[in-house]
Order: sequence, then structure tokens, then C-alpha cells
Amino acid sequence: MTNQEPAGLHPGRLEGKRVLITGTAGGQGAAAQRLFAEHGATVIGCDIQTGAAERTAEQCRADGLDARGFDVDLSDADAAAAWVERAATELGGIDVLYNNGAGYGFAPFARMTQELWRHVMDVELNIIFNTTSVAWPYLCDGGGVVINTASYSALRGIAPLGQVAHSAAKGAVVAMTRSLAAEGGEFGVRVNAISPGFVATPATDAVVDPQAKAWQLGNKLIQRAGTSDDIAYLALYLASDESGWVTGQNICIDGGATAGWRDDAESRRIAALYA
Repeated sequence: MTNQEPAGLHPGRLEGKRVLITGTAGGQGAAAQRLFAEHGATVIGCDIQTGAAERTAEQCRADGLDARGFDVDLSDADAAAAWVERAATELGGIDVLYNNGAGYGFAPFARMTQELWRHVMDVELNIIFNTTSVAWPYLCDGGGVVINTASYSALRGIAPLGQVAHSAAKGAVVAMTRSLAAEGGEFGVRVNAISPGFVATPATDAVVDPQAKAWQLGNKLIQRAGTSDDIAYLALYLASDESGWVTGQNICIDGGATAGWRDDAESRRIAALYA
């Protein structure tokens, strides 16, 4: 099938859902915002980039979709709480919280500073607490959904990428997801995590050098970068009632990077770059 949705999908999978998505200025967050709205959700997004979340929301509204965006620094607990509370008030509740947004920080462990370590924890782990802790009572009122963004780096060490802090933060996101699922079960709250591999976005293009990008692409069974739409469709499934028996899971969407290794000439050539 070309230029069509995969078989079995249909509009309205999120009809009437009240959705909060972080990091909607571009990339995976903007893709999810549009896809969720196309399937009937009302979406309120946010981003740290001034005016960017509202610009992508406005593009959705121009196509008749229901989306709004706000400027929020989610590492500021008070600002994050104010955004969640405002959204809950405007929407009359919250059905889905998609913790997509995150910052980054990479360095070999030998050069890891206390400042960088704390920064990574703030922008990759603490921001999830800042939103979810405020949204939790609304989600428990009627049984909502939380989707957290982790990373395949939570599951494997990758020396060339200098990602000890990143891996630690994303590993904590996975553990947090399971514990929240356990606590939320009695209230009908489902909590799952998505662990992407290398996805081509403006953010990754800015921080991953060509050699590291080549290594990541070669270290997959499907040797291409992921796309924002790849991730958005998985998030759509987890947000929808179709995944009603799925909770406490960390789902890797990484082109098979955590499943195995292709033994071909190109993969060996790329691996040799870091030998």
C-alpha cells in the first residue's frame, strides 16, 4: 500500500480524547500532535522554544484539527504544573499524557561533570515527574493513559556515543513506567514507554556527528533511520483503546538494533570505524 494508512487503521481511534503532548515544536512531538488530532483527539502541546508549539498547533488548526500549543520549560516544576492544570481546566480533564519532550547531554564518562549529569537528569527524567505528578489525579479519574519516551540506550551500552547520563536517565524512565503502571492499575490507568532507536529529527541531526550516525544506521537489522511518523503510529496505538490490555511495557522501535546484528560487509565496515 502506497501513501495510505496501514491496513486495519481507521479515523477516529482517539475520538473525544483529551491529550497533552510535550515537545510539539517539531519532530516526533509535532508528528504525534497531528496524527492524534487527525484521529479525533483534542491536543494541547508545549515546547521550550518560544512560539514553536503554537506554530505547529496553528498548522493543525488550519486543516480543521483541534490543537493548541504553549511555551513551557518543563524543567521548571511550577511552569510544568501550571501547564498541566491549565490544560486540564480547558479540556475538562485529561485522558492521555504523552511525555515526548526531552533535552539532551552527551559526553564520555571521563569528561562527565556534575553540572552535565544534573542537567541530563533534569531534562530527561525530572521533566516526566514534573508533568505526570500533576496530571496523575486527573488520569486516575476515569482511567487514563501515560506514554513515556525512553530510549534503546536504556537497554544497551554504546561506548562511541558518550551516553552514560542519557542511558541512566532513560533507564530510570523505564523503571518509573513500570512502577506507575503498577500503582495505576487499580484506577484503570495504563502506563507504557516507547524506546526509539536512532530517529532522524532536527534535534538528532544537530547533536550526532556523521560518523556516529553511520554507526547507528549500520547497527540495525533495518538499516535506515527511524522517522517521526514511525514513532507517532506506535504512540497512537498506545494512546488508543486498542491497547487496552497493554500496560507496564517498554516497547523498542529501533529497526531491530536491540534484537540482533546484521553480518554483512557494510555492517562490518561501519563497526570497524570504532574498532
